[in-house]
Amino acid sequence: MNPIRMMGLVLGLSLLLSAAGVQADRLKDITSVAGVRSNELIGYGLVVGLDGTGDKAPFTNQTFRNMMNRFGITVPQGVNPQLKNVAAVSVHATLPAFAKPGQKIDVTVSSIGNAKSLRGGTLLMSALKGADGKVYAIAQGSLVVSGFGAQGADGSRTTVNVQVVGRIPDGATVERSVPNAFDRGDSITLNLNNPDFTTARRVEETINNLLGPGVAQALDAASVRVSAPRDPSQRVSFLSILENLDVSPAEAPARVVINSRTGTIVVGANVKVFPAAVTHGNLTVTISENPTVSQPNALAGGQTAVVPQSTVGVNQEPSRMFKFGPATTLNEIVRAVNEVGAAPGDVMAVLEALKQAGALRAEILVI
Repeated sequence: MNPIRMMGLVLGLSLLLSAAGVQADRLKDITSVAGVRSNELIGYGLVVGLDGTGDKAPFTNQTFRNMMNRFGITVPQGVNPQLKNVAAVSVHATLPAFAKPGQKIDVTVSSIGNAKSLRGGTLLMSALKGADGKVYAIAQGSLVVSGFGAQGADGSRTTVNVQVVGRIPDGATVERSVPNAFDRGDSITLNLNNPDFTTARRVEETINNLLGPGVAQALDAASVRVSAPRDPSQRVSFLSILENLDVSPAEAPARVVINSRTGTIVVGANVKVFPAAVTHGNLTVTISENPTVSQPNALAGGQTAVVPQSTVGVNQEPSRMFKFGPATTLNEIVRAVNEVGAAPGDVMAVLEALKQAGALRAEILVI
């Protein structure tokens, strides 16, 4: 399709999008454009101006010496500066897509030594490098630390949040832009945030219904290729229209997510349980130690000794059996579990047993 004709068709039909009123997700919320991504930056530097809360790491002294040498100041050999107000830190930031030289980005500063606090400190000029080793930004500025701590003369102390991590809003200046393939070729590729064959097909159909057959082509469960204008300005307008299209994603797969650390259990809406009867009870074993003193008779000539005495008790709570009917819905599962009064740990055991028995039609994901 001719790019100019394509843009004219898009602009002519764009008014229909606002009138659709369909309960769906925008394309921009469920996809991303291939090649348009952020990049992570990392650097190393010194934070100065601390109130005696700096670190005593050897690499801090080495960094301080190197910095002094660059300014023409030589620290005599054998002299160990007492840098109570200086801390070595790592600096990291995220370089957004299309960031241009001169723009500002936020940076996060974290102590890598044994500094007690970075509150009140100032980061000296630090280069931020990408994975390729090139410098993409320069960071410097005063830190904002949310943590706070206080210590008494007797050694008692209290802390709120973390004191060795801070942020510098707009603390780095971009020095180099990252090239991307946004304006190259005759097409763009939309990658689904949650790969799904049904969703990919619906994205393809939605775009083709608007722009014509063959404009969009689903490559797999995660990618949809769309023909796009070559002119960068037209491509921006084209994507502006595409990302506001409404698409109804496919229903999520039947899945049960279990967080074994917190006891959180999330059961998806499409989880089904087929006929099964479940009983689950708790067995509690209690062992208590009550040592007693054995005192021999005065004429027996023995010695006083401590004699261990153990008491073992077993308590098994009465278990209740509940039955799942065929194709049980999520509401029925929750109701049955609540009637039994099972704890999160018990629910985990029940769900895993149902899965092993073949009665649970869902994927169990333990995180």
